Amino acid sequence: MSEPNQLQIQQLWLSILIIFPHLFLPTLGDLGTASHYRPPYTPTACFGNDPTQFPSSGFFAAAGEGIWDNGASCGRQYLVKCISGPLKITCTSDTIQVRIVDRAQTSVSRPSKTGTSIVLSNAAFGAIANPSVASINLEFQQ
Repeated sequence: MSEPNQLQIQQLWLSILIIFPHLFLPTLGDLGTASHYRPPYTPTACFGNDPTQFPSSGFFAAAGEGIWDNGASCGRQYLVKCISGPLKITCTSDTIQVRIVDRAQTSVSRPSKTGTSIVLSNAAFGAIANPSVASINLEFQQ
């Protein structure tokens, strides 16, 4: 059997790119983990008891230590998308926007799993993942 020539190698790569384009798409943000927490959500480390801190969508979050940034993350908006989890059908295909209102380490309500990148409100977590799981892998972008 002869070795493949340059044209055959190029054709093989072109076939791979056509058949599996998703393998070569760059990620749009950072990768991390998310858990969820439930009420009571106040007082928060960012805005205390101010009820206007919460978006009407209910999509808000507490920052994990990696994005807390000594409180500079307060009010930041992130796009978050579930990319995998412990169950075969964990993630929805939705991407949502959340607002940072608290610090996970000091939140009144404890996260479903400690040490995650971000802790989503019940509404936010349920919009992108099966709410029965404790944590998910996600992509997030400010």
